[in-house]
Amino acid sequence: MIRVHNLTKKFGNKTVFTDINFSVKNGDFLTIVGPNGAGKTTLLKIMATLVKATEGTVEIEGFDIKQSPEKVRGIIGVISHNTYLYSELTAVENLKFFGKMYAVPEIDTRLDDALEQTGLEHRKDDRVGTFSRGMKQRLSIARAILHQPSVLLLDEPYTGLDPHASAGLEEVLRTFAGSGITTIMVSHDLDRGLSLCDHIMIMAAGTVKYHEPASEMPDIRQFQAVYDRCVSVN
Repeated sequence: MIRVHNLTKKFGNKTVFTDINFSVKNGDFLTIVGPNGAGKTTLLKIMATLVKATEGTVEIEGFDIKQSPEKVRGIIGVISHNTYLYSELTAVENLKFFGKMYAVPEIDTRLDDALEQTGLEHRKDDRVGTFSRGMKQRLSIARAILHQPSVLLLDEPYTGLDPHASAGLEEVLRTFAGSGITTIMVSHDLDRGLSLCDHIMIMAAGTVKYHEPASEMPDIRQFQAVYDRCVSVN
């Protein structure tokens, strides 16, 4: 589904990361963790066609993101800590707006399905400005899955959420497990990131330090020790 090959990103004389290589199978969930400045968000932005790589390639469903960015945008959904929602519009109005941008067919049916999947059907006619931070994040997921993407890219989706909202978001994300949607999530939450994923990757010092199945690290204490070693080695 996703193949990243020899990916390098530089901003002027500053190298963010070098020779990043990994792949994600269809339907798998990959969590990427690492310290601030490791390049995790930049990597996700490149995959979302928002930032251009300096060197290397990314293929999603066989499409090279440099050669076919429009094709790639049609098969991915992007979620971050910024919800990109319009507070003065209702939940339904927000989804209809984004649905028209993606030319989603049968939009009324799709938005009902997306609201049900994220548990917001009872608030669909309320203005987003009245929503809690957690509800806004759920609606951003509804927006991201409205066009039925085969790939979801999540950049720190738990940022700013209280424990109750975080638990609610985790419940929504777990519904995608086994659904066939390929998911990559960048997170600072090692425990939650490990519990959700099929594979986990550690980025530090501009490279991939660790990339293994989550089943290899069933104990969060063991993974924390591995993480600390990877991050401490420059």
